Amino acid sequence: MLASSCSNYGAAGDAPVDEESALNPVTAYGESKMLAERDIAKVADDSFTPTFLRCATAYGVSPRLRFDIVLNNLVAWAFTSGKVLLKSDGTPWRPIVHIEDISRAFLAVLSAPREAVHAQAFNVGRNDQNYRIREIAEIVKETVPGCEIAFAEGAGPDKRNYRADFSKIARVLPSFQPLWDARKGARQLYEAYRAIGLELADFEGPRYRRIDQIKSLLASGRLGSDLRWRVESAAA
Repeated sequence: MLASSCSNYGAAGDAPVDEESALNPVTAYGESKMLAERDIAKVADDSFTPTFLRCATAYGVSPRLRFDIVLNNLVAWAFTSGKVLLKSDGTPWRPIVHIEDISRAFLAVLSAPREAVHAQAFNVGRNDQNYRIREIAEIVKETVPGCEIAFAEGAGPDKRNYRADFSKIARVLPSFQPLWDARKGARQLYEAYRAIGLELADFEGPRYRRIDQIKSLLASGRLGSDLRWRVESAAA
């Protein structure tokens, strides 16, 4: 199975997109997922059954928590600063899905008949979990006490704008039963951040931001320009 992404749809507009819709990624990440799907599908045969799980934007508490995804990030800003800080104008659509429900999708594919999933793509999420970013911000505001919605300087439209249709996975893989929604997820994140005493510097620094972490490792010489660990640094 390939952990693909609804980012493949990129600038799709307001109409829901399904697995047969045109792909229009607007980031290197989305393009890499699209190309991986294309090339892996070419080698599908009787002995190799790839399945492409196009996950909505993930959220939720996990051992390797990311702070650069929308719900995780907005709850972190709200808790640490009292501001639900939007870095866009809040109008783009974004489907979201809890990491536990993503895991449930993988398990559903593993237990499905081969003919149901062979060389197939599935959007992973629920139809009622498509939100405009400003709607997610409102949920966070209602979850974290004493916070307000604010916009970052220069916040404007985001080219990434897509609503996903999740009808196929519900129809073909009925064992996939997602349990989370944005409100439950925001509450889980708020309680986790409160339990550990999260501070702004914890998630705005490089430790939990994958691109900033890579830049830091490059600057320190621990990674080479090919993004591989440098042997001398690893040995040290």
